[in-house]
Amino acid sequence: MNDTVVTLVGNAATGVDYRETPTGGVARFRFAVTPRRWDRRNSAWTDGSTSFYTVCAWRNLGANLTASVNVGDPLVVHGRLRVRDETLDGQRRTFVDIDAVSIGHDLTWGTSAFKRVARANTALTERPVDMSAAASAANAATAGNGSGSGSGSDAGPGAVGKPVHTQPWLSEQDESAAPVGAAGVPSGPL
Repeated sequence: MNDTVVTLVGNAATGVDYRETPTGGVARFRFAVTPRRWDRRNSAWTDGSTSFYTVCAWRNLGANLTASVNVGDPLVVHGRLRVRDETLDGQRRTFVDIDAVSIGHDLTWGTSAFKRVARANTALTERPVDMSAAASAANAATAGNGSGSGSGSDAGPGAVGKPVHTQPWLSEQDESAAPVGAAGVPSGPL
């Protein structure tokens, strides 16, 4: 339980290699981290020595990583640090690996477009009955009854109002596709 958790900022040094294993798919790639420091003497940024890590991502993270990352992409990697020593050809070598928990593009250097992946197991994404009833009640309350509740709605009695966003990070088109309380998706306000 005494894992060392690190967050690294760098670039994908190799392509992502994805393989299926008995315990689930795994994606691996080499990750290059080069520190930059301000050199006061020369009044310029200088690069330090580059450190290389092998990043492993399991199951859904690995599959999504394979479809999203190319060589040279700037990334932020968060995960557990593992250091291992091996003897190869009579020489002792040290390897540093990261078991990734989360990986994303570093938006300091560009833009990225997120696309939610549809999962085959619908049991994980079905809306519970009690949450569905709460969302229906919220929709009915915002549809308005003409009582002038001060919500800015000029809808008359029986008019259908704009849908209530139970997930504020989704657009209106995506709202119907992503149920509230899906596994791995926050269901509360941001």
